[in-house]
Amino acid sequence: MPTYDYECDACGHTWELFQKITDEPVKKCPDCNKKKARRLFGTGAAVVFKGSGFYQTDYRSDSYKKGAEADKKKDSGKKTSSTEKSSTESTPSKADSAGSKGKPEKSDS
Repeated sequence: MPTYDYECDACGHTWELFQKITDEPVKKCPDCNKKKARRLFGTGAAVVFKGSGFYQTDYRSDSYKKGAEADKKKDSGKKTSSTEKSSTESTPSKADSAGSKGKPEKSDS
């Protein structure tokens, strides 16, 4: 149930009221008892998931989860050892990168 903001046009009193969406707006001010209260437009409250424990797919349907698992299995079966070797061969090692930066090598003479 949402919380609604109200303001009385007669006395200027403002208050919040926790009520159902289907309930009629309150007309009577609890401060001056005149029927000049009106519901204010609020920003509303949205559900916000924060933190590392919430993921985009947490609330997906079972059929979506099964399809995603099938896709993961299909993608993992495509990888071969030749693709893994080629990716490591193209990456320079630390020794190669140190020599390519133009650092002079120490000589024993």
